[in-house]
Amino acid sequence: MNILIRNAEQSDYESLLPLFRQVHEFHVLVRPDLYKENSIPVEQQFFESQLIDDKQHIFVASINNDIVGVVVIKEEEITENTFVKERKVLFIKSLCVSETHRKKGIGKKLTKHVFGFGKKLKVDSIELGVSEENTSAIEFYNSLGMTTKGRKMEIILN
Repeated sequence: MNILIRNAEQSDYESLLPLFRQVHEFHVLVRPDLYKENSIPVEQQFFESQLIDDKQHIFVASINNDIVGVVVIKEEEITENTFVKERKVLFIKSLCVSETHRKKGIGKKLTKHVFGFGKKLKVDSIELGVSEENTSAIEFYNSLGMTTKGRKMEIILN
């Protein structure tokens, strides 16, 4: 199986919508108090704005010209102050492999591509957020050498 990783293009939008829906539907399922049901969680105009933003990058994985995975990343610079050191971080905002193509190395190849891209950019780290309920994603990221940096906690008051 030949998995090709490339930059997303405007013409990929319709092919990416099912993947964006998959991610969004998971979030709606585990946190309906935060996420709204929406059949178009990423509007085309927003997608296109990400493509032209030089700090955001979208890579797709394809097999035989069919898009089977996507990763959305964003470069951020942390400005030094009296509390923190300056650093450059690459955030993985979203990663999805189609349900029919999971456990075939596609997510690993996409993530390793991001790691290599981060090295080229000379970022200090690559970070992401993952839901505590998404145990398979946590196991996946751990298997790639990622570690837990911190934890967000909350109390819901209403």
